[in-house]
Amino acid sequence: MQFIEAIKENDQITDHYLCSSKQVLKTRAGKTYYSVRLQDKTGTIDAKIWDLNDGIGHFETGDYVKIDGVVVTFQGGLQLNIRRVRISKEDEYDPKDYVPTSKYDVDDMYKEFVSYINKVEDKYVNQLLKEFFVIDKELAKRFKEHGAAKTVHHNFFGGLLEHTLGMLRICDFLANQYPQVNRDILFAGAFLHDIGKIEELSELPIIEYTDAGQLLGHITIAVEWINEKAKKIPGFPKDLLNIIKHCVLAHHGELEYGSPKKPAILEAILLHYADNIDAKIMTFTTILGQADEENDWAGYQRLFDTNIRKTRY
Repeated sequence: MQFIEAIKENDQITDHYLCSSKQVLKTRAGKTYYSVRLQDKTGTIDAKIWDLNDGIGHFETGDYVKIDGVVVTFQGGLQLNIRRVRISKEDEYDPKDYVPTSKYDVDDMYKEFVSYINKVEDKYVNQLLKEFFVIDKELAKRFKEHGAAKTVHHNFFGGLLEHTLGMLRICDFLANQYPQVNRDILFAGAFLHDIGKIEELSELPIIEYTDAGQLLGHITIAVEWINEKAKKIPGFPKDLLNIIKHCVLAHHGELEYGSPKKPAILEAILLHYADNIDAKIMTFTTILGQADEENDWAGYQRLFDTNIRKTRY
């Protein structure tokens, strides 16, 4: 199998991939074409079907498909122009080849992740985190295996864990750098800020928004879960609970980015920046990794509103 991470410009591709999305669109001239996203365990690639001829069989999102096409460069990234496609037969593919996975060992990451709970001194915060990630075995398993986003960053098996661990490392540094920060509250925000994504996003191999995700969103879901877990801890201080929930509510930083509240405490603003750093760096490096190896520039990227470049010196 030719995995997506190894695909290069001008490659002639005849292989099986998972269709993670399919859109029926029209050109400016009014001609219908398909915009498709193909996926395997190494990543995804944008694909187009410009000519809807007899060689284009019927398929939908979620189907494994056999494609025949050629790889071109478009706006600094690779694009697969498909000439022929059909649904794959069950004996032609192994589903394990199509689940994108963290490059780090999930069990090793989780061991380090849980170790940060031991750095939390406040007994209520410590117990709250244990309720989520130690006592609730089912939730812990889902957390370990879930993706952190649909498309933008850490959208792979173990992605939510990798992202949250990355934030904890950043927050650990920030707490050492700025002694006025309450480490326990900052850690609680990092541990719990994206916990609702377990319910907001569907499980792999294809990540989609669930009904709960569409109607509530991961921030609201997380706050509901925090309330439920805190009720199990006798005497949990109301003010402390409100502060932790505020960090989660404000972690996107701005109202227009989905935060119900803007950061009002030091720990919340640091949590927002830690989240932004980890997500943006993963997005940036992923884009560069998918760009043409021979070209330093990866083209204009809407998420960064600029043309981005590899650092070579």
